[in-house]
Amino acid sequence: MSKQISSDIIGNLGRITLNRPKALNALTLEMCDAITALMLEWEDNPDIGAVLIDGAGDRAFCAGGDVILLHDSGKEKDKRAETFWRREYALNELIQRYTKPYVSLIDGIVMGGGVGLSVHGEYRVAGDATLFAMPETGIGYFPDVGGTYFLPRLGMATGQWLGLTGARLKTAQCCALGIATHYIPSDKHGEFTQALGKAKLDGSRDSFEKILKRFSRKAPAAEDLNPSLGAFFADSAAEALENLERDGSKWALKQAENMRKKSPLALAVTFEALRRGGQMTFREAMSMELDISLNFLNTQDFYEGIRAQLIDKDRNPKWSHESLSKITKTQQTRLFKKASKPPLEFFGGN
Repeated sequence: MSKQISSDIIGNLGRITLNRPKALNALTLEMCDAITALMLEWEDNPDIGAVLIDGAGDRAFCAGGDVILLHDSGKEKDKRAETFWRREYALNELIQRYTKPYVSLIDGIVMGGGVGLSVHGEYRVAGDATLFAMPETGIGYFPDVGGTYFLPRLGMATGQWLGLTGARLKTAQCCALGIATHYIPSDKHGEFTQALGKAKLDGSRDSFEKILKRFSRKAPAAEDLNPSLGAFFADSAAEALENLERDGSKWALKQAENMRKKSPLALAVTFEALRRGGQMTFREAMSMELDISLNFLNTQDFYEGIRAQLIDKDRNPKWSHESLSKITKTQQTRLFKKASKPPLEFFGGN
């Protein structure tokens, strides 16, 4: 078993802990494979009644994926990036269709790959330090790991806001929007896990939810969504930006400012991917995401964004387009062309 995760069985509970705290539990291929193997084994094991996943340390559940590997693989034109995405996306789908209760303790930072490990599961438990974001447009990329399916289902305007701007949400908003399904204070997460281990979990929702209900508390009160959010009801990312600037409120202008810092190409592709993903099945969305991801390896912005944010850290990316208005429909749709051969494979189920 990978040293990058730890696992144990507590009574009828299978527990997986992401174990790279110094790297904020960022997801690697080794971790994807180890988690997948355990989940498939436990799904077939009648003695396992539920699966719980959490992160080591007190800073993050999982702050993303191995982006530097993706960057280097694309530069060297080898298969590491494609292999990672295929395994990660198949794991996302396994979580989404898992037959036993699957609960993620999403305390601390939850971004990128960490979103894929949590939001598609049936139960997402926020703690006091939960911080959710999908900031991919800032590195010249798009909200993958099922983001094209999940974000539109929060409400299209909300999903576009989160996907385009990379807005960060704390515990209260995560619970209010349904990103988290439950709230348990952070200092009770260990006790909750132990209580699940002592319960007679039989794979049913009833046996699991009895314990979940016992520990869940009313989430902190969240501010109402800003009324200017309606600016994201648009036909394109460019139109959403125009709407924000026309709105002129402090909140709207802040969102516009955030968007102008992102890759214009990534913004255009993200808007369209969420629009399409809102009409797709989960498997269709994941297959679309694999094509988009592979196509992003052929863009300037993917490498420039990662360079500026994570390698040189000068925070000064030179994007391929000056603004959203410079991107043609052809340049946008090129990122959606079929690029995955063979098709993305999933782990059984319907």
